[in-house]
Order: sequence, then C-alpha cells, then structure tokens
Amino acid sequence: VQLQASRGGSVQTGGSLKLSCTASVSVSMFKHSAVRWYRQAPGKEREWVATVFEDGDTDYTDAAKGRFTVSRDDAKKVVHLDMISLKPDDTAVYYCNAWDGVWGQGTQVTVSS
Repeated sequence: VQLQASRGGSVQTGGSLKLSCTASVSVSMFKHSAVRWYRQAPGKEREWVATVFEDGDTDYTDAAKGRFTVSRDDAKKVVHLDMISLKPDDTAVYYCNAWDGVWGQGTQVTVSS
C-alpha cells in the first residue's frame, strides 16, 4: 500500500497550487478510506490540514478553511488539495495519509512574500 503525492511548487503570496495524492490500492479499498493532508513547516511539528471522508464530507483546520479544498476521485484513487490565496505561513512539506500509518513521500510547497 502506497500513497504517491504530486510535486509541489513555489508561488508568490496570493498564488494557488494543487496537490494530488494517488493510492496504489484497489478502488474498493480506496473508496472506503478517509484521506488526510498534513503539513510540516521548518522547525515545527507536523499538523493536520484537511480530511476527506469516505462519503465525500470534508473537514479543515481553521487556517485552511475558505482557502483550501480537499476532494476525491474514487475511480482514479486520487485525492486533491486545491490551495488558493496562499500565504508564506503555508510554506511546508505537505503529506497525505490514510490507513493509520500510510504516508505519502511529502511534497514541498513554498510561498514567498
């Protein structure tokens, strides 16, 4: 079981980025799993960012609400994290997570002022 995150990127304040996380599991297994995004900024602990549940419901940390959108495509076994109005505080390595311990490899997002 693996999660493969897409490449992140570098943008200026106010820019946008879209991250994707693709799972190497069956469609049946994927669609019955919640998937979460976390991030870890330099010198800080890893923090939860967003969750998309099996039924498509979503939840966000306060810092992400209104700016980030998490979605899933079960047929393609992929979860997306669309980020707009990015700020320097969003600079971090972003990770996707599912199945209690399976992590993607992490992808760098850098927002410059």
